Amino acid sequence: MNLSVIMATYNSPRWLEKVLWGYSVQDHRDFEIIIADDGSSDDTRALIDRMREETGLGLHHVWQEDKGFRKCRILNKAILRAGSPYLVFTDGDCIPRRDFLAVHATEAEPGRYLSGSYNKLPASTSEAITREDILSQRCFDVRWLKAHGLKRGRKNSKLRASHAAARILNRLTVTRCNFKGSNGSAWRDDVLRINGFDERMSWGGLDREFGVRLINAGVRPKHVRYNAIVIHLDHPRGYADPVQTRQNRALRKYNARHGITRTDHGIVAPDAEAR
Repeated sequence: MNLSVIMATYNSPRWLEKVLWGYSVQDHRDFEIIIADDGSSDDTRALIDRMREETGLGLHHVWQEDKGFRKCRILNKAILRAGSPYLVFTDGDCIPRRDFLAVHATEAEPGRYLSGSYNKLPASTSEAITREDILSQRCFDVRWLKAHGLKRGRKNSKLRASHAAARILNRLTVTRCNFKGSNGSAWRDDVLRINGFDERMSWGGLDREFGVRLINAGVRPKHVRYNAIVIHLDHPRGYADPVQTRQNRALRKYNARHGITRTDHGIVAPDAEAR
């Protein structure tokens, strides 16, 4: 199954390099990566060019000028660039386990979107992970992670679950099956039908609102939180705005209550020619 991985990034080339090493050892090989870059400096472009040579990955860099947090707009541009019928969404700070894309490809079904999760690492663990740790996959071993600063917690069970156990846990979990921009996937036709991400939204729930419109359009959610595994590298969120987050939540709830499926502020928008 051919996949397009849409990966958002902004001025984090050190973390992006670690993530791309994770994709270089994927079991599932039929994929391209479209890096949705919300205005990074030339350091990120140079890193992508180098990693393209070193890994042989099919890397496509979609960039826009830095005018503040405009993740939804760059994601929509990346969606238009995607050449595959199935889209896997993630971020440039989430290292995938070797079987990550294989899980998304295997679990994909018509009329469904997939919702994964991530294990958030502390800063010390994020810094400690090297290229060799990623290529060997020891950075997904709970004992190794604990030895490098990861604290104990129930969420670590995702890293320990066997494939058989993961399928059972995915069915039993009471966690809401919201769309996750860090670990989610959907058919490109379904994404186009709802007109992509709503570009009025800044940080805070933009992916969840996207999922609400998919559900309203008849696309049912499906958990892969225990078998589609990524580890999340720590970083500051200086762009977080509680006012914008409340506005995003209000829009999401309105759309859920009124069955809204398509945004007028997405891939096809009134200002499309100016973009």
